[in-house]
Amino acid sequence: MPFTGFLLFILLILPLVFLQRLLHREIQAVLIILTRNSQLTIGLFSVLFFPGIFLHELSHFLMAKLLRVRTGNFSLIPATLPNGRLQMGYVETEETDVVRDSLIGLAPLIAGSLFIAYAGLNRLGFGILMDLLANGQIELFWTAVGYLPQVNDFFLWFYLVFVVSSTMMPSESDRHAWLPLGLWTAVLFTLATFAGAGTWMLENLAPSLNDFLGTVATLFGLSVTVHVILLLPTMLLHRAVSRITGLDIKK
Repeated sequence: MPFTGFLLFILLILPLVFLQRLLHREIQAVLIILTRNSQLTIGLFSVLFFPGIFLHELSHFLMAKLLRVRTGNFSLIPATLPNGRLQMGYVETEETDVVRDSLIGLAPLIAGSLFIAYAGLNRLGFGILMDLLANGQIELFWTAVGYLPQVNDFFLWFYLVFVVSSTMMPSESDRHAWLPLGLWTAVLFTLATFAGAGTWMLENLAPSLNDFLGTVATLFGLSVTVHVILLLPTMLLHRAVSRITGLDIKK
């Protein structure tokens, strides 16, 4: 199929966002029950995800510098916003054109994906697992899974893949320029199609775009797998802590 990469991208990005939010809620629930202190919970949660938060904000900063956009304050101190959401950090940047604003907003996803590609495929050997699964070698796949904890610094790299993949999605403020950029792109593609370039784009641009999205979808699939692995034990821990203490939080 010519659009397999695009379809995989769409099918995997939605579960990844859902699993991120669900796992974050479960971790926060465990922390708030144990500490019974919202500020301490925010502090511990921030420490847990600090490597991912740092990479997220640093990528904004570096992309802005690369695009010659002025930056202001840089913070990694968590804060609760007026709408009740938790802001883990921020980088102030000058508002420019939609292209540069969009790239600055997209920077955490780019940096996070590159890190996951390096850590997951090179340090943890997940690329071999994917090849075995793709070739239908199920028995060898599970045998290889059993050897994963023996990889050098496996738990460190697994933790880093988790916190980076769990914090790489651009926030609502990061995405503010995406809609106008998307509209302009749609208009340009429409004009190009009416001008007779539709067939050329399908033959020359679509395959490269499809391959690129397929690669990103593979990294999303790796991130989804990591979140699924951690979700069940975290939910069980939440229930155990709630039963022992007799406390729980409202969803």
